[in-house]
Amino acid sequence: MKSYQMYIGGAFVNAASGKTREVVNPATEQAFAVVPEAGAEDVDAAVKAARKAFSTWSKTTALERSRLLMRLSGKILENAAMLAELEILNNGKAKREAQGDVDDAAACFEFYAGLATKVHGETMLTPANAVSYVVREPLGVCGQIVPWNLPILMATWKLAPALAAGNCVVLKPSELTPLTALELAKLIHEVGFPAGVVNIVTGDGKTAGEAIVTHPDVDKVAFTGGTVTGSRIMELASKQLKRVTLELGGKSPAIFFNDCNMDLAIDWGLFATFAGTGQVCSAGTRLLVQEGIYDEFMQRYLAKIRDIKVGSGLEDDVTMGPLVSKHHREKVEGYISLGKEEGATLAYGGDRPAHLKTGYFLNPTVFTNVTPQMRIVREEIFGPVAAVMKFSTEEEAVALANDTHYGLAAGIFTQDITRAHRVIRELRAGVTWINYYHPTYNEMPWGGYKQSGTGRELGLYGIEAYLETKQININLDTAPVGWY
Repeated sequence: MKSYQMYIGGAFVNAASGKTREVVNPATEQAFAVVPEAGAEDVDAAVKAARKAFSTWSKTTALERSRLLMRLSGKILENAAMLAELEILNNGKAKREAQGDVDDAAACFEFYAGLATKVHGETMLTPANAVSYVVREPLGVCGQIVPWNLPILMATWKLAPALAAGNCVVLKPSELTPLTALELAKLIHEVGFPAGVVNIVTGDGKTAGEAIVTHPDVDKVAFTGGTVTGSRIMELASKQLKRVTLELGGKSPAIFFNDCNMDLAIDWGLFATFAGTGQVCSAGTRLLVQEGIYDEFMQRYLAKIRDIKVGSGLEDDVTMGPLVSKHHREKVEGYISLGKEEGATLAYGGDRPAHLKTGYFLNPTVFTNVTPQMRIVREEIFGPVAAVMKFSTEEEAVALANDTHYGLAAGIFTQDITRAHRVIRELRAGVTWINYYHPTYNEMPWGGYKQSGTGRELGLYGIEAYLETKQININLDTAPVGWY
């Protein structure tokens, strides 16, 4: 049982209360690490450390910040094997998914290392005898709360742009998956970030999370997670008019037209739903299949789904790991039971793999004969559960795709280039794909419409979210104004 400490003010510390929490491996159901359980007192110490550091960190040159971020990227790559294994043990990810997340985290820090020196203002000669110009300045202290499904990657998406822009940070990983964030703290310390610039506290959302959101000295809150929690954060933050970025839930459609490349569509269709054991906010869990190919699609889809190997992510050939916790597996199983009660047809899965006696495993699950008003179609399950619907026309497909409170992601599969462009413009979603699904790029914005959140992360939009805009005006006329 390995013990970890939080990172506050450049030091590794225990919770002021002495409380701890055990961290469980979802593949074995066994605790294997212990972390501090932060309270409001610990959050206050972290915020104070960040505020103190901000006075000097915000004045460092962009080049200094860039070099530190680049060194951190290199350290992540040096420790990639360790970090990937820890993601597997803590989250349950399949090995190649964990390795991909660690590589992407390093690339994200590298991207923002380059972008740190590219923050520009603007200047104009005003009609009056004056010069007006705009500068971009860091916001201040940023509270960041990240989820359990992509622990190191979601931490990176928030840390990298905030630090590149010159902010100081108090970051809280999920209480279920805090370990790679704490290992990242060690690398941050090692490369030489000044004390207090990055602070990482571990604890639950109700206590530590709300303490971050409501702290009067936190200038911005960035959160990735469920829509209900996001709404609560917005409510709390509104009392002090804090800046808020929210990346929330989804119930995303993947549309398969009659003319799609069937081999490609089946392959990406499975990946859309079952990557990350379906615990991905952008997962394509509503599959809309045009009636002309429906029978062939389902036959081949249900045959190919058998190639998904469920097991411990430490095994090289496993392609789907366990769900993150016992509680979450029970939630997903509850939706499977609900789908049966609603009258949907369970076409595949719905049970636990017989050969896996321990662990929070669940077979990939597919429902057919669903209707748009069923809860398994409308609500985010956040697990390996697909709901397949048939459609006849392009207009019907668009209507079904947009019939949701969410709007994070969507994908379409067609070989008709005009249809691809026509349909993608009709879909009310922030991230879309044509003839594939899920790949994300550090250079491009990420975020959703409707109840899938507000604001954008990554790309130029990511650093914009951590900058203030200041207008400065200079009078070039030395004569008195003569107003009075």
